[in-house]
Amino acid sequence: MTDRIALGLAIVITALVATDLLANSGEALLFLAHKLTDLIYYLAFWRR
Repeated sequence: MTDRIALGLAIVITALVATDLLANSGEALLFLAHKLTDLIYYLAFWRR
C-alpha cells in the first residue's frame, strides 16, 4: 500500500466517522463495534 492510498483511506474513514458523529451521534459506530465483538466471539468459538 502506497502512502497516497493510505492517506486517502485515512481521509475517507475520518470523514465517515465525523459524518456519523454529526448526523447520528455515533450510533452507527456503536452498532458496528457491537457487530465486530459478536464476530470476534463467533470466531473464537470455532477456533477451540
